[in-house]
Amino acid sequence: MEKIETRMTQIHETAIISADASIDPSVSIGPYTIIEGGVRIGADTEVGSHCVVKGPTTIGERNKIFPFSSIGEDPQDKKYAGEHTELIIGDGNTIREYCTLNRGTAQADGVTRLGDNNWVMAYVHIAHDCVVGNETILANNVTLAGHVTVGDYVIFGGFSGVHQFGRVGAHAFVANNAAVNRDVPPYLMAAGQPAAPRGVNTEGLKRRGFDATQTRNIKHAFRLLYRSGLRLEEAREKINELAVEQPELQVFCEFFELSERSIIR
Repeated sequence: MEKIETRMTQIHETAIISADASIDPSVSIGPYTIIEGGVRIGADTEVGSHCVVKGPTTIGERNKIFPFSSIGEDPQDKKYAGEHTELIIGDGNTIREYCTLNRGTAQADGVTRLGDNNWVMAYVHIAHDCVVGNETILANNVTLAGHVTVGDYVIFGGFSGVHQFGRVGAHAFVANNAAVNRDVPPYLMAAGQPAAPRGVNTEGLKRRGFDATQTRNIKHAFRLLYRSGLRLEEAREKINELAVEQPELQVFCEFFELSERSIIR
């Protein structure tokens, strides 16, 4: 690696940039940050001081990465043996201090993904092979174990964590300190250790423009899952039928098709 020429005024003279990194001229990089080979950074992204970005990693446009973050480091998996794996970060994300985002593993598709416009607070860990959607909020010290999938608009409270291979559906809310060891269906609020359903995330739905009819339909689906006495398969069948005329329930149907750990009960 070599120290970049100071002619690029957005990059601090103490930053160390690999000759094999591809960095848009509009990118700013703070003091003592290291950008290794195989890293690509898109326009108007800011990388703060004392960060380490290791490739292969692709970072999109308009991201802001705060100091002391580790981006694209090797996966914390004993099976990892140096295979070519990646981290892909979309556009418009905020990644606060001391966050760790690891690349994928060869045992999956080899890619960890963070979508667009996510707010990732300090000390968050996103492990290998995670797939995080768009417009999510991960509060301080949230931990996603390997192979976790998170839908759009999910909010995690501080110190919550998700078991490996877990899924959290779109628009869900996971409370602070929750321990998620089974899948959290869309639209739900989950809390406790282990996490259990606490109702529908009505406040979140209101903020995202769901109308009264849509919210009522989602609450009815929740009652079918948790208050009707139906077996899970029976509740799923009824929700599938309702989703034909209530498209907001289609998210439930898609979620159940992919769920492998069963759902919180």
